[in-house]
Amino acid sequence: MTVIITFLLGVGNFAWHSAVLDSGHRMVSDVPPRHRQLIRWSSLALEFVLLCAALYAVNAGHSLWMWVYLGYSAINGGAAWLIVKGSV
Repeated sequence: MTVIITFLLGVGNFAWHSAVLDSGHRMVSDVPPRHRQLIRWSSLALEFVLLCAALYAVNAGHSLWMWVYLGYSAINGGAAWLIVKGSV
């Protein structure tokens, strides 16, 4: 069950990350266009590595990492909400 929860949190993190990158927020739009695609792929690759590490740890029996990843996801989701909403 912890692996499934961690995986679903990862799906949410990818969705929030993509929403921020597609939001048109000044933080993203100020990046030069030739660097924007590189930043998109490298940041999504980092997100994938974090998800794989969390899934590996949880699958190895370290369920604490699900809670750590849940905390990371909560912070990530809150920041994405503020950026997409335009509060930041």
